[in-house]
Amino acid sequence: MWQLDFISEEDFTEHVRMTIEKYGEKLTSYDLKRFNKNIVDPVKMLFDRIVYRTSWEEIIRSEIFRQRDKANNNSIGYFHQGIFQYIPHCRVPANGTEGGWDVIVERADGIMIPNGGTVHTVYVEMKNKHNTMNSAAAGKTFIKMQNQLLRDDDCACFLVEAIAGRSQNIKWETSVDGEKVGHRLIRRVSIDQFYALVTGEEDAFYRMCSILPEVIAKVVRSLPQHAVPVDTVLDELRTRAAKYNTSDDIAMTMAVYLLGFGSYIGFSPSTVSQESET
Repeated sequence: MWQLDFISEEDFTEHVRMTIEKYGEKLTSYDLKRFNKNIVDPVKMLFDRIVYRTSWEEIIRSEIFRQRDKANNNSIGYFHQGIFQYIPHCRVPANGTEGGWDVIVERADGIMIPNGGTVHTVYVEMKNKHNTMNSAAAGKTFIKMQNQLLRDDDCACFLVEAIAGRSQNIKWETSVDGEKVGHRLIRRVSIDQFYALVTGEEDAFYRMCSILPEVIAKVVRSLPQHAVPVDTVLDELRTRAAKYNTSDDIAMTMAVYLLGFGSYIGFSPSTVSQESET
């Protein structure tokens, strides 16, 4: 029996499926060119390998995972934001429309705001983590919310954070042009409190999280088998390392160095081979 009252099993399953498909877009195999598209830091990789007492294979795999994981943050943002299109009284505007808000909540019977009375619309800016905005971005977002209040005196504006550090629904205070600012209708809200507000169920986010593993597993089983990525980075580095007439470890280190220092003085295979023979 389906356990969530605020979203149907069909809609929730579809949203999970769409999120997983966005993950799938990041599973393209990595070759050396893609791996080094933004130029990795060879010195950091060397420190990591030696300090953590691991192998080049593990270091390369970790870096590929890091690059994929960075891209997948957008997929999780899609999950957190997009789910509200299925929840009553909420809508998720298309990118760049309706003022650029991530979610808009409207209730004819009103929305209670702590210490702020009742409004009929809440405009939402969503963030995955509480520490992803610098002071300039925070100030810009606050001004956007302040302007919305000036245009509509029957609304509130929320900065909703999936990873907020703690459960909260508080007046958001930040700095604009060096001055501390705040407003009772501009609020900083953790995602559990936002779920509670829009669904009327205090533990709605907890119950969603409780059922999520089962639904993800079910959707993954039902999807066509995705091609397993075959990453060739390590093999390509070993081919480069073979050009060095020195020990395997030094040769591999030099091959990694070439990712960032290929045009630097002294990093050609012939130079290193000559030095190793002296």
